[in-house]
Amino acid sequence: MPSPFSSPLAEALAPGLLERFDRYCRIESTAARKRTKSPSSPGQLEMGRLLVDELKAAGLEDAFLDDNGYVVATLPATVEDAPVIGLVAHVDTSPDAPGAGVEPIVHRDYDGGVIELPRGGTRLDPATVGALADKKGHDVITSSGDTLLGADDKAGVAEIVTAVAHLAAHPELPRPTIRVCFTPDEEIGEGATLFDVERFGAFCAYTMDGSEVGELQDETFDAAEVTVTVHGVDIHPGFAKDILVNAARLVARFVAALPSDHMTPETTDGRDGYIHPYALGGDAQKATATMIVRDFDEDQLARHVDLIRSTAEEVVGAEPRARLEVDVVHQYPNMRSHLEPFPEVVEAAERAISAEGLEARRTVIRGGTDGSRLSAMGLPTPNVFTGGHEFHSVREWASLQDMASAAAVIVRLAEAWTQDDLRGAAAAAARERASAEL
Repeated sequence: MPSPFSSPLAEALAPGLLERFDRYCRIESTAARKRTKSPSSPGQLEMGRLLVDELKAAGLEDAFLDDNGYVVATLPATVEDAPVIGLVAHVDTSPDAPGAGVEPIVHRDYDGGVIELPRGGTRLDPATVGALADKKGHDVITSSGDTLLGADDKAGVAEIVTAVAHLAAHPELPRPTIRVCFTPDEEIGEGATLFDVERFGAFCAYTMDGSEVGELQDETFDAAEVTVTVHGVDIHPGFAKDILVNAARLVARFVAALPSDHMTPETTDGRDGYIHPYALGGDAQKATATMIVRDFDEDQLARHVDLIRSTAEEVVGAEPRARLEVDVVHQYPNMRSHLEPFPEVVEAAERAISAEGLEARRTVIRGGTDGSRLSAMGLPTPNVFTGGHEFHSVREWASLQDMASAAAVIVRLAEAWTQDDLRGAAAAAARERASAEL
C-alpha cells in the first residue's frame, strides 16, 4: 500500500508537527465577539508567549510578542537577493463552538469507517462529512466531541513553526528572508486591524488557513455586516391597546420577509452570495437583527444590502410610530483585484505545491482570511491549505499527512522564491510599486 505521505520530507516533518499541534490545541484561545482590546482573550497571549519561546529555540532570535498580541519573527536568508516573504496564521479559534478543555485524539491509520467520538454524541461519518472518505490510511485528528479541535488555525500555526524550524536547522536549503506573523482575533474579523505592513517589510505573504490538500485560494467573499435596529413604543401590556409598538415583533417580521429559499447560506454554494441573519435580540422597546452579507462581486453585495434596507423600510414603515436604523459595516474585500497585479505571488505557491507532488487547485474561499485585508493594505497574500476540515464545529478534524504536506509546501515555497525568474519578477514589481508611490 503506498504511503499516505506526499513525500519523504512531509513524513519527516510529521512527528514534530503533531507534537506542536497537540500542544497548541490544548490552549484555550477562543476569540471574544465583543472585543474591547487586542487580543480579545487572554489565551491568545498565552499562545503568543509559547510561540515566541519556540521560535527563538528554533533560531529565529528576534521573535517577539507585541502589546496587541501579534507574534513577529524573522528567519534570515541564505540567498541574499531574493524578496522577503511572509508567512501568516492566526492563534485564535472561533467562538461558534466551545474551545476550552480541548483534548485532541489521533485516530491512527483511519479505516474509512464512522468515527465515534467519546463525548457529546459526536460522530464523523464519511458518507456525510466532506473529504473524510478520501483519508483512509491517514492519521485523523479530532477533538473528544464536545469542543472544536482548533485546526482553524492552529494547524497553520504548527505548520509554519515546523517548516521554519526545519529551514533554520538546514542552512544548506535555499531560502529568502522569511517573516513570520501570528495574528490575534482573525475569527472576529480583526486579525489585520493592527497589522503593521510597513514594519513587516515583506514583498508578499501567504496565510496558512485553508482546508483540503492542494488548495490555493486567491479570491474571497466581499463582506459586510448589517445591523437593523427597530425602536418601538413600550407600555404595560395590560394597557397596550392602540399604544404599544412591539419592536421585537417588527424585527421578526423583517427577518421572515427576507428570502428563505435562496440567497441564504443553506441554499447557496460556489460563487453564490447570501444574506445570513445570525443574531436577534431585544425587547418590545428596541430590537435588532444582525446579518452578515457576502458575495464575490462588489456590486452584487451592494444589491444584497439594498434588499435588506428596502425590506426593513417596508416592514417597519407599515407602523409610522416605529423608528428604523440600518447600520452597514464593510468587513473585508475580495482579495482578487489586489492579487492580480502580482501573478508571481500565486505562481510561486503553485510551484511549491507541485514540487511537493500535489495538484495545485485554485479555489475561491466562501469566507475570508487575514489575507483579504492584508492584500488590500498593500501586502499581496493568497491562502494555502492546512489539512483541516469542518471548521467552527465539534466535528472539526484534520489529517496529519495533509498537515505535513502543508509544512513541506512551505519549505518548497522558500526554495521557489530563490529561483531566478521569480526573483526577477518580484524585483520588477517592487520597482513598479515604488514608482507608483512617488
